[in-house]
Amino acid sequence: MSDDPSVATLVARASGSDQAAWDELVERYSPLVWSICRRYRLSQHDIEDVGQNVWLRLVEQIGNLREPAALPGWLATTTQRECLRARQRLDRLVPVPDELTPALDDAEIEQEIVLAERNAALRAAFAELPPRCRQLLSMLLADPPQSYAQISVILEIRVGSIGPQRARCLRQLRRSGHLAAVIGGDSEGAAAGHRGGEPRA
Repeated sequence: MSDDPSVATLVARASGSDQAAWDELVERYSPLVWSICRRYRLSQHDIEDVGQNVWLRLVEQIGNLREPAALPGWLATTTQRECLRARQRLDRLVPVPDELTPALDDAEIEQEIVLAERNAALRAAFAELPPRCRQLLSMLLADPPQSYAQISVILEIRVGSIGPQRARCLRQLRRSGHLAAVIGGDSEGAAAGHRGGEPRA
């Protein structure tokens, strides 16, 4: 989201050669880059090339960004341009009808950005939970989820206490400042959409 102050802070740190900030930016926004690439039906090799080019361009331009907090939009636009270049190179070798390679419109790009920010916030909030909560929620949100009987054995808790513990863990998750900044009161719904410990991209 363009008004997320944590993005501007990360950009400022990364522009000062803070490796931890760079690592966090890459981890946070790689799903955004990959999701846009997949819409252009690129091979895995071409997707990796596009990703490398996008991050290289950020290294070159990070000190010149006029609105550091708008980095997600910059990444989305840059990724789309790199994908179009890659698609054009491929189409010269194997022509593909234009209607099969539609460019993303502004609404689609915004949707990808919101999803990337939401998943990044959820990862950060989930990491703050006590280990017991992380383990319980990971089991419940796996695809397919583990049964209460399995969870009872693994965590050595009564089946009847799993529901109340889940509710307490979700309340802790909802109170996270990371989620409040990005998805407001819908954090439980976000957690329900978070499967297998990995954010959707």
